[in-house]
Amino acid sequence: MYLVLLTYVKPASVIDELLPAHRKFLETNYEAGLFVLSGPREPRTGGVVLAQAGSRWELAAVLEQDPFVTEGAATYEIIEFKATRTGKAIRFLLDGECQK
Repeated sequence: MYLVLLTYVKPASVIDELLPAHRKFLETNYEAGLFVLSGPREPRTGGVVLAQAGSRWELAAVLEQDPFVTEGAATYEIIEFKATRTGKAIRFLLDGECQK
């Protein structure tokens, strides 16, 4: 599992122009089963994505297609982690692994 931190490096006006294309990018990757949840950071300095991917490199290749990245408006940090506990609402993310 991966936590992706998006950081804006361009003004909000540029981000707003790219937002429709970015949302389409997100939807495509939700439909593909890659993205699990996402949303903006508060204050509005970027965003957060929880993703499931075969590898960090696979995820990085997908993120390079984000219009925010292709237009130089944002950068990503990918943090890999192993989820060992969840709340009941998202327990399915552990894919049947034992919870304590």
